[in-house]
Amino acid sequence: MNFSLYIAKRYLFSKSSNNTINIITAIATLGVIIGTMALFIVLSGFSGLKSFSLNFLNTSDPDIKITAVKGKTLLFTDEFESKITNETGIVHYTSVIEERVFLEFKGKTHLAYIKGVEDNFVKINSIHEKLVDGTWIDFERNTAVIGNGISNKLSIGINDFLEPLRIYVPKPGSGYVESVQKDISSIITQPIGIFRLTEDLDNTYVFVPLTLAQELMNYKPSQVSAIEIKVDNLNNRETIISNLKKSLGKDYTIKTREQLNAVFYKMLNSEHVMAYGFSTLVLILFLINLTGTLIIIIYDKKENIKTLSNLGLEIKKIRKIFLLQGFLLTVFGLIVGLTLAILLVFLQKQFGLFMITQNLAYPVEFLWSNVLLVFSTILVLGYVASRIASSRIDEKVIQ
Repeated sequence: MNFSLYIAKRYLFSKSSNNTINIITAIATLGVIIGTMALFIVLSGFSGLKSFSLNFLNTSDPDIKITAVKGKTLLFTDEFESKITNETGIVHYTSVIEERVFLEFKGKTHLAYIKGVEDNFVKINSIHEKLVDGTWIDFERNTAVIGNGISNKLSIGINDFLEPLRIYVPKPGSGYVESVQKDISSIITQPIGIFRLTEDLDNTYVFVPLTLAQELMNYKPSQVSAIEIKVDNLNNRETIISNLKKSLGKDYTIKTREQLNAVFYKMLNSEHVMAYGFSTLVLILFLINLTGTLIIIIYDKKENIKTLSNLGLEIKKIRKIFLLQGFLLTVFGLIVGLTLAILLVFLQKQFGLFMITQNLAYPVEFLWSNVLLVFSTILVLGYVASRIASSRIDEKVIQ
């Protein structure tokens, strides 16, 4: 065995005659353990929040969305449809209409967005699985599904047959509204379902049959706002988009779910980096404590260092002893801390030890990338701290 490593291990696991040194060493080790746990738990927590948030986007947004470059609508003709149908990898597609509207119910009003959908919309998006009351759209009637926020703002329940939900939108090109009958288009609907997803969506969207939305907007049967697509494999999505751009031409914009929510994804990534940075700063404070502990140990072992020097051991190898001692202490704290942190993460996933609300446990996600990141961060910082401390050994210490 390497001599420096052997001595370092002896120093690490043997108690000092000075009890104060033992206490300081224990505190430094505990600091590494706590720092490791904190870093991994914070990363796992933010990974869980990211997965939790992205799950909502997977529910509300399609894999691919096609819109017109100019104007609000496109014509979904037979030729257009055949180009989508012939593209390998597309499993479902649907037409939608989206427009800002004015809602009125029993004298209360609210600005929102209407989204007209077809009956196969549920194959691309799964908002119907987030209903907290009622049922999904009945396409045989003028029915609507509204967000929980809209329901609260307008005091709308479901199946209130005495009072319909009225939806208004200015007619295209009407400019300044002079007459409701002349310049405003309207429909009446019966809310039969309430969904709850995110606060923004809950306060924004009303889902109605596509034909009813076309009637409100005075659109042609083939006139829609967008085409939403579900693919069989997300890994092939870029190839599908490239092929669609070639076949459809430059008049259409084709975006992925990530591109539709670029700001949100950027915010999530920024928060993850900030969390890692803040946790690393806390960890650095613990490792500064490790540096101080090693320096104290060096001066406590001053007589041993002199003996080793008298036996012919070079200063370089003496420094290596304490470098390895600090590094081994870091590795020990890392393994213990990471083991405890992983156990806590799995307990949280399984039993929900910490709750956000009464029915919602704080989301966490175990990722091997986080394990690797913690390992590399702790080892690098531990090595640097040990290196700084061991560099204090010079001729003055030996004399």
